[in-house]
Order: sequence, then C-alpha cells, then structure tokens
Amino acid sequence: MEKMRFNAETINLNEVLAFIDSKLEANDCPMKTQMQIDVAAEEIFVNVAHYSYHPEIGIVEVCVEFEENPRRVFVTFIDSGRPFNPLEKPDPDVTLSAEEREIGGLGIYMVKKTMDDVIYEFSDGQNHLTMVKNL
Repeated sequence: MEKMRFNAETINLNEVLAFIDSKLEANDCPMKTQMQIDVAAEEIFVNVAHYSYHPEIGIVEVCVEFEENPRRVFVTFIDSGRPFNPLEKPDPDVTLSAEEREIGGLGIYMVKKTMDDVIYEFSDGQNHLTMVKNL
C-alpha cells in the first residue's frame, strides 16, 4: 500500500490526483478507468476539504492499494474531521429536472455509480472512505 498525506485544501487537488495517477499508471490501469477514478477521487477530496474540518484545515491521508485476484484497486481517503458517512445520504432523483432536484448529492451518487464498491467506516476517530474499482 502506498500512502501520502495532504492538507485538506482544494489547492492540493492536483497533487492528490498526480499521486493516485502515478500509482495507477505504474500498474497499467486503463485510461478510461483512470479517468473514472480521478473524477471520483476529486469529488471525495473536495468534499473532505470543504466540509470535514471547516473552517479549520486538517490532513487527508490518501492510500492506494492493488489486489491481483481479482485485479482491482482500492483508493482510501482517511481524515480526522467530523464523522460523516456520505453513503447514508439518499440518492438524488435523477429523473427530475435540475430545477426540480434538491441541491447536493449528485457527486456522491456519481462516485457510487462509477466505482465497483464504495465503503465507509468511522473508526479510531477517523473517517475512512474506500473506493474500489475493478481493473
């Protein structure tokens, strides 16, 4: 498992994505899959940066781990901010027009739809959100 720590500020998003991408590229991740992971990782990181520690700035640890059988990648975001399980939020009604829909929730919905699994756990005072993508 490869880990890196970042200040939870949106200004660090490019560094977070560069770290994740370097691991994906080193493990021959298909470009389409890499793009899906990048979009989902951006959503998770930005949510942590905006809400987890607000108005303070905390640390996010990003972990990337690969498994061979079946071949898949686990990208985990760990923070010590407010406990929050985004998976408990009901999915937005995407059959409604943008004007009729409630604000928020579309990003997490997209993460759940593009990843093969998304797991949340609060333990030892930390939020752990893991995205799993089959390669």
